[in-house]
Amino acid sequence: VQLVESGGGLVQPGGSLRLSCLASGFTFSSYIMSWYRQAPGKERELVASITSGGGTTNYADSVKGRFTISRDNAKNTVYLQMNSLKPEDTAVYYCTTLVGGRRRWGQGTQVTVSS
Repeated sequence: VQLVESGGGLVQPGGSLRLSCLASGFTFSSYIMSWYRQAPGKERELVASITSGGGTTNYADSVKGRFTISRDNAKNTVYLQMNSLKPEDTAVYYCTTLVGGRRRWGQGTQVTVSS
């Protein structure tokens, strides 16, 4: 199982970023995918999740209405579109899934929201 995130960077408050996570080593289309984030000095927290077919999504209250999770099963990729970014969104963002009874993580991508 391999998860590779990309798309992070430095953005001004109010800006947008789209994160991508390319998955391999498992049947991507059969698994729920999630994005978590971890800010300095804080615990890792769930940001959003999406069911295997993409029909159901779930968001943390702090990002509802600003972030959108989606997936392309033909490309083995899950996305996180982040709009109206705030300084408190600054964190390392991780793609994750539960395969074979183990939670698998990518290496993370840094998102920094600052003027």
